[in-house]
Amino acid sequence: MVSVADLNFYSGTMDCGKSTLALQMDHNHRARGRVGRVFTSHDRAGTATLSSRLGLAVPAIEVDDDFHFWQFTVDELTQGGRIDYFVCDEAQFYTSGQIDQLAKITDELSIDIFAFGILTDFRTRMFPGSLRLTELADHVHTLQVEALCWCGERATHNARTEDGIMVTEGEVIVVGDVEEIGRPSPTVGYEVLCRRHHRRHMTAATAKAAAMSPDVLPF
Repeated sequence: MVSVADLNFYSGTMDCGKSTLALQMDHNHRARGRVGRVFTSHDRAGTATLSSRLGLAVPAIEVDDDFHFWQFTVDELTQGGRIDYFVCDEAQFYTSGQIDQLAKITDELSIDIFAFGILTDFRTRMFPGSLRLTELADHVHTLQVEALCWCGERATHNARTEDGIMVTEGEVIVVGDVEEIGRPSPTVGYEVLCRRHHRRHMTAATAKAAAMSPDVLPF
């Protein structure tokens, strides 16, 4: 009896452990004698690396906009390679067409796909790759490790910051001008927030500043 492969999507906010789970998934399947390929895109550790914040890392195949999953897979198989599964991290950065190719690989070549990614960007809008995965995946899993907002509540939104100030839709809330001549370039970072504080554009840095000001009402 031929086993049926699945397209799986594991999603969550930043800091929820998705890359750690991707590494664990690859390890578990390899330990059972299965042969796979690991893919990533724009990983924090650099090109062609899948890494977690715990310090673990493995080599990976970098996926840019021109990468063609179907052609890659057919080439590997026709050259005698064996592929039982794909682990695809940072799948939010994949194009919709690439997700379609992964679905085709699952259906036509019976290769299991384990894709990992965050759902929305710092504007609370879904990434094209995540949207297409949600539409096509056989199973969509929400990761159970809860990332926490600075206030201690469950974090549900990803925020982009410049010098600790939240940025959304190209609008920057700052004291002063980040384009001021002679001023260093702002430090860009990302932070997970609960919906309430994402709506209020209140990051850990701005909350600390507000708490120190006697003229600001409690948040």
